[in-house]
Formats: sequence, C-alpha cells, structure tokens
Amino acid sequence: MKLKIAILGTRGIPNYYGGFEHVSEYVSEGLVKKGHSVTVYNSHNHPYTANTWNGVEIVHCYDPEYLVGTAGQFAYDFNCLMDARKRNFDVLILMGYTSSSIWGNLYPKNSAIITNMDGLEWKRSKYSKPVQRFLRYAEKLAVKHSQFYISDSRVIKLYLKDKYNIISRYIPYGADLFSAHEREEFDKIEALREDYFLLMARMEPENNIEAILEGFSNSNSKKSFKVLGDTGNRFGKFIINKFERDDRIQFKGAIFDNSAVRSLQNNSYLYFHGHSVGGTNPSLLEAMASEALIAAHNNPFNKSVLNTDAFYFNNATEVRDLVETVQRKDLEKTMVKNNLHKIQFQFNWDRIIDEYDEFILECHKKNIYEKVVPNNR
Repeated sequence: MKLKIAILGTRGIPNYYGGFEHVSEYVSEGLVKKGHSVTVYNSHNHPYTANTWNGVEIVHCYDPEYLVGTAGQFAYDFNCLMDARKRNFDVLILMGYTSSSIWGNLYPKNSAIITNMDGLEWKRSKYSKPVQRFLRYAEKLAVKHSQFYISDSRVIKLYLKDKYNIISRYIPYGADLFSAHEREEFDKIEALREDYFLLMARMEPENNIEAILEGFSNSNSKKSFKVLGDTGNRFGKFIINKFERDDRIQFKGAIFDNSAVRSLQNNSYLYFHGHSVGGTNPSLLEAMASEALIAAHNNPFNKSVLNTDAFYFNNATEVRDLVETVQRKDLEKTMVKNNLHKIQFQFNWDRIIDEYDEFILECHKKNIYEKVVPNNR
C-alpha cells in the first residue's frame, strides 16, 4: 500500500543538527524506497535548498528562530502544520512535541497522527523551572492530541505506560557499521591508535562533560583527551575556561565529517558517553558501530542499550578511576564485539526502516477502519 506521509518537527534533512534529523533522513529515504510518497518539512534557513532529496519531497517553511530565538520554533511548527493541512497526507509523523503539541487542535483531522515522544525533555537541567513545567505540559498535550506513539527507548515506553497508560511502539535509532572505506579515508596522523580518550556531545550540563573532564584532569594519565562539540554557548565557554590549564585536554569543536568522527571513535582508547537524559542516543550507537570501547554515565537509558558491555560512572571520582585502570584486554575486546553485534541485529537501519513502515501501515489502517480518536486525557 502506497501512502502519502509527512515528517514534521525537525530542522530538516539532510541532517546538519541532531537526533530527530538523523532518523528522519534515514527513515524518509527508506520509506520512499518502499514505494511511499514522503515529504519532510525543512526550515527555510536549512543549508539544503532543493525541493527534493533522494526521492523525498522537501517543503521549506519560514522559520523565524534566527530572529526571535526559541519562540521562533513555535512559529515554525505552526507554519509547517498549516501547510500540511492543505496536502491531505495519510500519515503525519511528528518528531518530538516541545514546540508543536500546543498546536494540537490544528492537527489534520483525517490524517493518522504519530508522535515520536522524545526523551523526557523536562528533566534537562539546562532548562529553568518554568520551562520544565511547560515541557511537562507540552508532553501531556502531545499524548492528548496524538493517536499513536513511538518511543525510541524502552525506558520511555515504560514511562508512557506508567504515566499516561498508553501503549507506544518501541523503535530505536539505527547506525551504520564502520566501513573499510571510512578507515582508509581518515588521516591516521591525526588519530594515533588508542592514544587518547574521547567524548562527543553538545555542551550542556546534563551530558556530564564537566564531571568527565574533571575526573580526567585529576588523573595521572599521560594520554590526551579530545572533546568534540561546539563550545560557542555559555556552558561551552565555561568548560573551556575551567580546563584551559590542562594541556592534555583538546577542544576540537564540532566536526561534521562523519568519517572523521567515526575514525576518532574507533581509534580512541576509551570513549566517554555522558548523556543522562533522552532515549536511544545516535552518537552512542555510532560509537558502538565504530567499535569503540565505551564508558557511559550510569542511567537507565544508557544501560538499556549497552547492558553489561560498557564501564559506568556516576561522578568525577569514578571517571578518574576508569581513566587510570581500564585495560584493553580480552574482556574489553568482548565488550566491543558484543556492542557491534547489537548494531548488526538490533540497531541496523534496514530493520528500523522496516519497523517504521510496518507501524505506519498499521496506524493508517486503524485510522481508516477503526476511526481511532486522539487520546483525550
């Protein structure tokens, strides 16, 4: 069955930003290959300006965020929804709810509405208390105005069942295996094998960057520590200032060359993943696919993906202990191998696309034949 599908709630494809853009890029192209007509909504400021991408139709909507800040996201989502109302889509997939669920009354009445519920945004420490309260409200509106739900983490799926008594479909992100071509392309002079520790993250407090670097800085390690991420925001500047006297710590900025990032992950002695809020994180999956040995912040989101195939830390002291004691022997090689197996059989994109396709068809049929109404809790 060929369906007319729209994906909203991202800055657009191809991905230049983050998780939802990442999954939208892969899923939209995959659904087109399965015969569907797919439209992705892009910000008018997106670097990609053409009207199609790999068979996906692109609609460019005005996005005033560059003028008015965060409030512009709400206007952008409103503009996307108003355009989508005119196009008679069979299915609308909303990536997240932060700035779209307040427009829930405007969701097209005849389309199946699927919301990817994101990862407990209201828990992010970067937000003030009033913003956290709003995000809880936005989450509630997303549940109310949607018919169907996707969770990219089993932890989120359980949370939605406990909090709202709704059944969501667990569909995580995927990752591509680290190819031989990617290995050959990267300049090995830049990344001497296993000579450094590594982290890659947005500069935000809940990613535990300060604790990771503090633990490393207090260690006796003679290795360097490479930090990938844009340090232009206030927290990024704070981190640079705090650790500028430690010559071992190297701030590399944001690197958008995926082959370079994957090679840096692959060649690292130990890759630190500090994310503590959210669902299945794409950078974690890519580190697993790149055959990195991983130390992760000790929380249910990371443990649901890595299980026993990682080292875990809660604070700077535990980071220092890992920096000084982790070896690269048979046990560690088995951890890397087990994580690669997970990518091959749980988190590969072909499987993820198949699951999206199956769920979308299921939702469309229920919408047509069972007239599923939004959840008015």
